[in-house]
Amino acid sequence: MAILVGTVLLVYFDRGGYVDNNDPTKQVSFTDSIYYTTVTLSTTGYGDIAPYKDGARMVNAFIITPARILFLVLLIGTTLEVLASQGREMFRVARWRRKMNQHVVVIGYGTKGRAAADTLVQNGFDPESVVVVDPNPIALEDAHADGLAIVTGDATRREVLRRAGVSRASQIIITTDRDDSTVLATLTVRQLNPTAYIVAAVREQDNVPLVRQSGADSVITSSDAVGRLLGLSSLSPTLGEVMEDLMTYGDGLEVAERDLLVSEVGRQPQQLPDQVIAVVRDEKVYRYFDPVVTQLARGDRLIVVRPAKELPWAPRPGTHDEDTTVDEE
Repeated sequence: MAILVGTVLLVYFDRGGYVDNNDPTKQVSFTDSIYYTTVTLSTTGYGDIAPYKDGARMVNAFIITPARILFLVLLIGTTLEVLASQGREMFRVARWRRKMNQHVVVIGYGTKGRAAADTLVQNGFDPESVVVVDPNPIALEDAHADGLAIVTGDATRREVLRRAGVSRASQIIITTDRDDSTVLATLTVRQLNPTAYIVAAVREQDNVPLVRQSGADSVITSSDAVGRLLGLSSLSPTLGEVMEDLMTYGDGLEVAERDLLVSEVGRQPQQLPDQVIAVVRDEKVYRYFDPVVTQLARGDRLIVVRPAKELPWAPRPGTHDEDTTVDEE
């Protein structure tokens, strides 16, 4: 635009040095200057308007001609850059779609969605296996900066979810800004993938049953969770500090789920070095004091509180999934 505007003004101020061959008696107008500039910079050059005075010809030789070259370099360079960028992106997306399977889809990349994705990555999840779906360009720039795959569009539309590979995903995290959008997205996701584990966040507690009926396996109420934390912090600042520590990744304490070690079979939850708060047995969660889990059995999983420096989700040696033939003998 700067080159175009500058050249138009240059020709117009020196219009006395130009002649219109269609009407030599007519003086070159501002419109003629725009016309001459566009056909000259684009190298079309019809020749109906031309410089005939020495000054105008020198200006064309030493100013307008270099401007024409610069204009074409910018135009062609920008076009090639855009085409190359689009080509690389298409190739990357095609390669991603071929290999993507059992991945995690995060719908909505606001504060909650970004925190959820960050928690997965910080606990060892491959960033290339996390796909973000969001229509907001700013959110997509943030996801791109975080090294995550991106699908642009409304997550309530089937085509958008298909592009994100929802039918092949193992988990879907839904964090939209509105509860009605969450319900519709959950229904669509469940229809496309009947077996995936769906976690959804809602603003109001009243909408939890509706989201569960839509197909969500787990529903988190953000407003109630914040309210409880505020209440606990008011009643007991130290308790509020501990709860905040548990919900903050990377420092202090972490809540994690781990396999039961072979050496821990038959022991009570209270006897383990980790602080066990629950036991998962046959897909059911029991509190550590429940009589059903008085003795730990092979196949149990433990919900524990332990230091963040231990990488809470990292596997430990000696779990029940290892080969224990020697021990049994």
